[in-house]
Amino acid sequence: MPHLNRITFKRLFQYFIVAVTGKETEFTTGSIRKAIFMLSIPMIFEMMMESIFAIVDIAYVSQVSVNAVATIGLTESVVTLVYAVAIGLSMAATAIVARRIGAKDIKGAQEAAVQAIALGVLVSIIVGVLGFLYAEDILALMGAEPDLIAEGSGYTRLLLGGNITILLLFLINAIFRGAGDASVAMWALVLSNGLNIILDPIFIFGWGPVPEYGVMGAAIATNIGRGTAVLFQLAVLFFGWSRIQIGFKDIVIRFSVMLNLIKVSLGGIAQFLIGTSSWVFLMRMMSEFGSEVLAGYTIAIRVMLFTLMPSWGMSNAAATLVGQNLGAQQPERAETSVWKTGKYNAYFMGAVSLLYLFFAYDIVGWFNTNPVVVEIGGLCLQIIAIGYVFYAYGMVVTQAFNGAGDTGTPTKINLIAFWLFQLPFAYLAAITFELGAMGVFIAITAAEVLLAIISMVWFKKGNWKKVSV
Repeated sequence: MPHLNRITFKRLFQYFIVAVTGKETEFTTGSIRKAIFMLSIPMIFEMMMESIFAIVDIAYVSQVSVNAVATIGLTESVVTLVYAVAIGLSMAATAIVARRIGAKDIKGAQEAAVQAIALGVLVSIIVGVLGFLYAEDILALMGAEPDLIAEGSGYTRLLLGGNITILLLFLINAIFRGAGDASVAMWALVLSNGLNIILDPIFIFGWGPVPEYGVMGAAIATNIGRGTAVLFQLAVLFFGWSRIQIGFKDIVIRFSVMLNLIKVSLGGIAQFLIGTSSWVFLMRMMSEFGSEVLAGYTIAIRVMLFTLMPSWGMSNAAATLVGQNLGAQQPERAETSVWKTGKYNAYFMGAVSLLYLFFAYDIVGWFNTNPVVVEIGGLCLQIIAIGYVFYAYGMVVTQAFNGAGDTGTPTKINLIAFWLFQLPFAYLAAITFELGAMGVFIAITAAEVLLAIISMVWFKKGNWKKVSV
């Protein structure tokens, strides 16, 4: 038995090395379990790097002030809203690139990548100008108090003004994932967030010759770190280290390809607008209970990202497998991949939920010792963790729809779960029945459980197999 264990461990380690180096590129034949592993490992590490940065970032900023933490919470809720177009575009890019790769149409995948990047640049310019000019107004609209606006507007201005670095990093990684080059996307995040973690304390606290910028320093570090990673991504695309290679001759606007991207992305845009606008309204509701409550909620959400991001990694793997297998005319293999990925994700999320249920307050206490912040953050983690196993399947199945190019179905599901159920429930529970922040947390959990159930029922119908992109 020990001998067999050594063989199994050795094989897993070999698979791990292949996965992170990107040497495995065929996912439409062979073992589905192996394909899930090969795609999931780099995607999990990619998302883990993002969540580690989120945790480290909030740990540094928590040392500045409660207002600084609340600023990040308010700004990020707006950032996710204005990025809806870009994230919808990324869903479309992943679906179309994956479908072309599965069909062995490399040229078509290259054309889709170029048009996606062009549209992303246009969106980032518009967002950047508006965010830079109206940072104070955006924070005020979100319910920020005057002292928070005075302290945090610099962060909001720089983060939104330099959004092209974040947007392109996310979008180009979506292209890599669709192509099956998950390891390239992972290394881009390693570079980006590694730099962010190093630069954060330098610019926030003012080390050496660098002045102390406070919370604004976090935005400076983000722009430098992610901007460097975007240069790395472009080098990969232009110098041929990916399955998709772009030359200067390929930088041509192709309206038919661009219109197809826009058409597929519309569902993703609406889907994300519904989901993120719901979070914005919840954040606005939380701001009614004061900066300490808002800070506790923000820390809890950042901590949750540490576990949700790896789950999104597995979900993104499912999206790539669905897209590529549909392109290869293998819909049943695509469906099997989704259910297996969902099962593995549920095992992981179930284990994490136990950790949060027993140690929530201790975890929040690592980031802030304010009793109110710890109480609210811990309560948030415990209540939301109750639905973690449902989230596992909900995330995977939703991304599977998107990977098939069926972005319309998750849009309808989000509309039901978030707008028609979550927001009214949260208002009634928190305000009408005076449960306060607890009412919001219960609404979040209930809505995510509802979303998972509806998603699985509709996925079993199989209409997503007939979508063409």
